[in-house]
Amino acid sequence: MSAANPVPRHRAYLILAGAAFRSQLQYRGNLLLTLAGGVAYQGVGLAFLWAVTSRFGELGGWSLAEIAFLYGMRVTAHGLLMVPTSQLHSLDLTIRTGEFDRYLVRPAGPLTQLLCRQIHLPTLGDLVTGLVVLTFAAHQVGFEPTPAALLHLSLALVGGALVEGACQLALASFSFRMLSNLALRGLVDDIMNTFGGYPLKAFPDTARLALTYLVPVAFVAYLPAGVLLDRTEGLHVAPWLAYAAPLAGPVLYAAAYLLWRGQLRHYASSGT
Repeated sequence: MSAANPVPRHRAYLILAGAAFRSQLQYRGNLLLTLAGGVAYQGVGLAFLWAVTSRFGELGGWSLAEIAFLYGMRVTAHGLLMVPTSQLHSLDLTIRTGEFDRYLVRPAGPLTQLLCRQIHLPTLGDLVTGLVVLTFAAHQVGFEPTPAALLHLSLALVGGALVEGACQLALASFSFRMLSNLALRGLVDDIMNTFGGYPLKAFPDTARLALTYLVPVAFVAYLPAGVLLDRTEGLHVAPWLAYAAPLAGPVLYAAAYLLWRGQLRHYASSGT
């Protein structure tokens, strides 16, 4: 297309992401090893949950099968986010090295180019593990795959990915002022990974409130899982908020993107 008719952003993303993915597929052995590594990493987390519930029977009133369902939703949502957006963690590097300068003079948007910089293949292991655990746990808890339930589950997984993505994008946008805040983003990522697979009912009231309204961990998987498992009465929020949890993702991500656009105006080249 000509400059007067640039490639639409969604198409530009698909073209660039496809090229990045194909480049990684040139190394088939590395692909298999990284997939195995991602599966093993998430498998350790699930094994720990199994050890805890085997010792105490339940956790926050949730059985092992229900926790596995929650864990599967959390890991699947994480995988859905990380497969296309893992390169957001490279923003600080592109700013320091001056690589980000090139993104500003090309037709595709800067964020699109950053995300398509490379495909981090181990994240595929997260996605595969999450789907396998979720499918198995759904059978164990007696999840009925009605059209309404499947629709809610699908929206919840996408919404959960967007909630986590909104947190990372919002924090990453401040790198244009601070040059580096990777430690803060790592802290939020650790909070998501550490607490996202547990029923929040097992934690004190203060922790539940912080993991709902300060760092929105509850909206990633816990509240949607509560709805799908018919456990809304035991949640710490109003039932209507639990049912509306999948909507939090698009709302928060839209707000994070506006923040990104605003902070981008403060970018100053490193000169390297």
